[in-house]
Amino acid sequence: MIQAVIFDMDGLLIDSEPLWKEAETEVFAQIGVPVTIEMTDQTKGLRTDEVVRYWYDRYPWQRPSQSKIAALIDHKGLEIIKQRGVAMEGVEHAIRVCESANLPMAIASSSSMAVINAVIEKLGIRAKITAVHSAHNEELGKPHPDVYISTAKTLGVDPEYCLAFEDSENGIKSAKAARMKCIAIPEPGKIDDRKFSIADIVIASLNDFNSEMLKI
Repeated sequence: MIQAVIFDMDGLLIDSEPLWKEAETEVFAQIGVPVTIEMTDQTKGLRTDEVVRYWYDRYPWQRPSQSKIAALIDHKGLEIIKQRGVAMEGVEHAIRVCESANLPMAIASSSSMAVINAVIEKLGIRAKITAVHSAHNEELGKPHPDVYISTAKTLGVDPEYCLAFEDSENGIKSAKAARMKCIAIPEPGKIDDRKFSIADIVIASLNDFNSEMLKI
């Protein structure tokens, strides 16, 4: 039986994926790296430093350093999210379902703690969340399971009894590698994509989540 629920954040709780794509393409364009909006799907769910390393391996540049570019992307992404970020459909509903079941809720995100905290404030859910953990605090980000394992440890719940919500292939792999149950919510138009089949349940929106799904 599920004893805790862990949410991914970008693209799951807040409609920030298009905003991150905007930040990434804008910063990479400044150093002549030809990353398009479509190409950013290749790194969905990764930490910013891993995104930068991914494109450096394909389009190496001299300066600035990879860490500087990652910092610029984080700063730009945070700025845009604060201005234009909005909750994904069904966030309040999903939280109510979990509250009704008396389940602690956490966030396990590839974003930095600064971005996570900004989103929590933006959505007004600080009082609802028991634990928050960033993959920036782990040696390896998603699809490695570390961020989920650490979050479960903070909650005091065995990963086997945690339910993770994810919207990306890397995130689903991370949750499943941590031995968690996983509900996938792909972006519109991708619900039938076979890469999401490793999730236990695939739904179109957080509004489709119900208490019966806690029995998986």
